[in-house]
Amino acid sequence: MKKILLSLSLIASLSVFSQEITLDKIYSGYYRGKGIAGIASLKNGENYAVIEPTGIAKYSYKTSQKEGNIVDGSFESYTFNDDESRILLLKESQPIYRHSFLGKFDVKDLKTGKILNLNNGNTVQEPSFSPDGTKVAFISENNLFYQDLNSGKITQITTDGKKNSILNGLADWVYEEEFGHAQQYQWTKNSDAIVFIKSNETEVPEMYIPIYGKQLYPSEMRFKYPKAGEKNSVVSAQLYRLDSGKTIPLNLSDFKNYYIPNVYQTAKADEIVLITSERTQNASDVLKVNTKTGAVQKLFTETDEKWIDTDNVTLEFLEDDSFIWGSERDGNRHLYWYDQNGKLKKQITKGNWEVTDYYGFNPKTKELLIQTTEKGSINKVVSKVNIENGKSTLISNADGTNSASFSGNYNYFIETSSSAAKPYTFVLKDGNGKTVKELQNNNSQLQKLQADNMVTREFFTIPNEAGDQMNAWIMKPKNFDKNKKYPLFMFQYSGPGSQSVSNSWDQGNGLWFNHLVQQGYIVACVDGRGTGYKGTKYKKSTYLNLGKYEIEDQIAAAKWFGNQSYIDKSRIGIFGWSFGGYMASLAMTKGADVFKTGIAVAPVTNWRYYDTVYTERFLRTPQENPAGYDENSPTEYAKLLKGKFLLIHGTADDNVHFQNSMEFSEALIQNKKQFEFMAYPDKNHGIFGGQTRPQLYQKMTDFILENL
Repeated sequence: MKKILLSLSLIASLSVFSQEITLDKIYSGYYRGKGIAGIASLKNGENYAVIEPTGIAKYSYKTSQKEGNIVDGSFESYTFNDDESRILLLKESQPIYRHSFLGKFDVKDLKTGKILNLNNGNTVQEPSFSPDGTKVAFISENNLFYQDLNSGKITQITTDGKKNSILNGLADWVYEEEFGHAQQYQWTKNSDAIVFIKSNETEVPEMYIPIYGKQLYPSEMRFKYPKAGEKNSVVSAQLYRLDSGKTIPLNLSDFKNYYIPNVYQTAKADEIVLITSERTQNASDVLKVNTKTGAVQKLFTETDEKWIDTDNVTLEFLEDDSFIWGSERDGNRHLYWYDQNGKLKKQITKGNWEVTDYYGFNPKTKELLIQTTEKGSINKVVSKVNIENGKSTLISNADGTNSASFSGNYNYFIETSSSAAKPYTFVLKDGNGKTVKELQNNNSQLQKLQADNMVTREFFTIPNEAGDQMNAWIMKPKNFDKNKKYPLFMFQYSGPGSQSVSNSWDQGNGLWFNHLVQQGYIVACVDGRGTGYKGTKYKKSTYLNLGKYEIEDQIAAAKWFGNQSYIDKSRIGIFGWSFGGYMASLAMTKGADVFKTGIAVAPVTNWRYYDTVYTERFLRTPQENPAGYDENSPTEYAKLLKGKFLLIHGTADDNVHFQNSMEFSEALIQNKKQFEFMAYPDKNHGIFGGQTRPQLYQKMTDFILENL
């Protein structure tokens, strides 16, 4: 009888302990949330479309009811032409780099039902409707084409496109990665011309990566990758007119022309705007191109003492061809209104907060629709701001992270919201922010997590040695005892303008952190100097010294935690990926007396090995600033390593090359340092595919359990 009672007791205790967040549950999809894919307003402003398994569905804003499918079938994405008489459908895709992919597309005429296979069913890149909806431009094998949708005729615009040599209308590797998009061309408003960027990358040094696979001899992946201080693509702007079939180069010799990151359509029929900059990236020209004559006029120059975020441009043309421009010139990112000739009319938004996204302009109410940090740097809210008097009205939740997808007439929007404690909800609201209907929630996901004893992040601030209050979060065990000492595991990314401390649902490492907390660890994160949404002074304080102040702040944060009664300061670990891996590597060397354990995944270990656009934006070139590169490289401090260190990298990482971890490994070896190293064959910067992620996170978990 005693044995039976004991068994029942054991079963009861096991059932209690089984109510936890495990790696198996995380990677089985047990906690997977629900979303709404491909939300887009239709032109009438009364309906919206979404991607569903059965096709592109049409819903009513007023009733929130489905009104059938616009197109039946399975599609990855879709785009309407301006009058919504045709739809461009992505049927299948093959990724190339972060944004680029090869895709097979159909164009369906929604009036006749006729379907056209774009480019005869062959793969293309970056297809785009002409504004009149009668043509689609696209790129194939680095050449620019357009196809007439009525006749099916394909016209080839360029003929010199060649892999690793010439790109027409398509970003090269570094443009795509650091300026954030692959398309480098734009139609004029009247559909009679295309302005595109030609990139000659012949002189750019080539990177090669062995691909092992299951073949007898490894193959090679070769691509042009300009490392800091090396040659970039030589870029030029080209004007192609459909009526003559001729292409002419645009003369940008009187302007900044080293980089041409952006091409924009304006509100006028025969205009295109280019944004250009010099290599230093601390000044950008905004240039207006007359596509009838080819004449180029400078509207204005945006300058900054340090750098301009050319990867985060806000430029929107209103009906009168005046335009909205985003700038950090007053110490925070705000919006400015210019007339069509580039004369500043006024600063629209002001305050000790930032505009983080721009959604559009309602001409009826004279209001801009924007996302801001008005309610604190860790929150993002949606507001409407009168362009004339600056009056602002909050129309989203007041806390958490909120974004919006507006109807064409701005009478409705779908609000996507989350917080540290609540996963994503999708709510239909009217233009004043009043709830019409909740469309989707993730209550079942939350209930599963709560049943498995999920803990949520607590937010607070920590001082650094410069007198700043750094945003931070902490996760404590459910049965937290303030009289007990816990090991601390710190996570950070720390890159310029980034944010890891935000009041939002963590779809990344959040569940893994919960798993670690349930193993008895406290997990914490601190956004030190260099991170975003706290003003440009804080963000740009790391200029020319990338890594110096960031690691000082992580060390200061670790020491602060170590002084708390509930932290065991002899058991502090740190983890990061990419820039965060760079920081974890510095922490285990420069901060060796503070950190016992560290995990660096895909780290930059020498900024000389990273690309031009990103690295030089913050450090200038190695030729100009050698100390900025060398004095904060983990390889320079390999001799300082003391604790247990795990280094992880994918061999086919096209972004942060495997070379970084090889060099750091060699430095550690030559200093007789013991460490663990895990290489993932043929895996890129994300290190995923098949069972890779479960194996990776089990390895990191085991390493923490054994060494922290």
